[in-house]
Amino acid sequence: MATEAQSEGEVPARESGRSDAICSFVICNDSSLRGQPIIFNPDFFVEKLRHEKPEVFTELVVSNITRLIDLPGTELAQLMGEVDLKLPGGAGPASGFFRSLMSLKRKEKGVIFGSPLTEEGIAQIYQLIEYLHKNLRVEGLFRVPGNSVRQQILRDALNNGTDIDLESGEFHSNDVATLLKMFLGELPEPLLTHKHFNAHLKIADLMQFDDKGNKTNIPDKDRQIEALQLLFLILPPPNRNLLKLLLDLLYQTAKKQDKNKMSAYNLALMFAPHVLWPKNVTANDLQENITKLNSGMAFMIKHSQKLFKAPAYIRECARLHYLGSRTQGSKDDLDLIASCHTKSFQLAKSQKRNRVDSCPHQEETQQHTEEALRELFQHVHNMPESAKKKQLIRQFNKQSLTQTPGREPSTSQVQKRARSRSFSGLIKLFSGSPAVTMTPTRLKWPEGKKEGKKGFL
Repeated sequence: MATEAQSEGEVPARESGRSDAICSFVICNDSSLRGQPIIFNPDFFVEKLRHEKPEVFTELVVSNITRLIDLPGTELAQLMGEVDLKLPGGAGPASGFFRSLMSLKRKEKGVIFGSPLTEEGIAQIYQLIEYLHKNLRVEGLFRVPGNSVRQQILRDALNNGTDIDLESGEFHSNDVATLLKMFLGELPEPLLTHKHFNAHLKIADLMQFDDKGNKTNIPDKDRQIEALQLLFLILPPPNRNLLKLLLDLLYQTAKKQDKNKMSAYNLALMFAPHVLWPKNVTANDLQENITKLNSGMAFMIKHSQKLFKAPAYIRECARLHYLGSRTQGSKDDLDLIASCHTKSFQLAKSQKRNRVDSCPHQEETQQHTEEALRELFQHVHNMPESAKKKQLIRQFNKQSLTQTPGREPSTSQVQKRARSRSFSGLIKLFSGSPAVTMTPTRLKWPEGKKEGKKGFL
């Protein structure tokens, strides 16, 4: 999350990287729906788990956050909202009673400025964001202040729930941009909340390791993005929704920096105090953390197009929680999914399930193989004397690991694989002889099995 020297403020026009989608199509057997467009949200089960079982969802996400960053007991308790954030210089958020009293007064007036964030307030503020998307080329956008009189008119209209005609020409882009910053600045807490403050400082310290396992000074972008994805998942829904709208606006603004002169880092300087900084603190209070916070804000702007997707393993955990319920025999299985700490968790569970599921198939395959070999062996001896018969008998005798019919099957895994390959070779040899006729069911491999390969694909 540290500032990148050679690409300071630059935002790539197109985000690259692998897709995390679990599936890209849906098979529909309902004839009445065929031909209709199908929209599949890869985060569907993530959102379902978040709304239906918030405690399980939070445990799942937080366990993976602590895998990436080190959060001591107090900082973890702050992230979970169990204790209040202790700020430098003795400053701190307003007391609960004072916040509640001011909130009630604001509700009586019906205002959105200075009120706790709500979806209704976001709907009003979205008018400003939508307008700014159409005016990204204005030089000094978000840096040059607007007209205070026009801003007050806009502010009153938004507080009254009025739809504003921003296209009338009465207001300037700088008026709208300044009012958006003012709205964020008057929220009771930063957009990323006080609870997440220490976690963001730790994300800024995620660095790469060299071949010897020593920490370098090179930011580990992949882990930083993953940690932010997880952290954003446990934001309050209104905060997450507005953050997505805001970061997308700033991302698009930075892409036009050749016109507006506002790079990602310049924008970060304007918005970090409202998005990341705790309330009631100054730059002096933050001291050495000020650079981390500003650089962290710039990082979020540059990579905003990746930050609002749940990591693939979170999607898989959520999906298995619902679709894999038949394999979960008890609450302990659910708790195990909720507390998975590594990406290999699902792989291990999948391998275990595959081993259990594949045992009957392996036994059935073994039985079919032995029966087919007996048929082949008997058929060869019944063939008239010919060069072909001698060749087949030599092929049988040549396979030292192939069992002669009537012997007990070996339990060696190596012998099982060798027998499969030998059997495959015999089938190919027989395929050229018109005198040999095989029963298809005897030679049919289980679905998903491939000759000469280990296990199931």
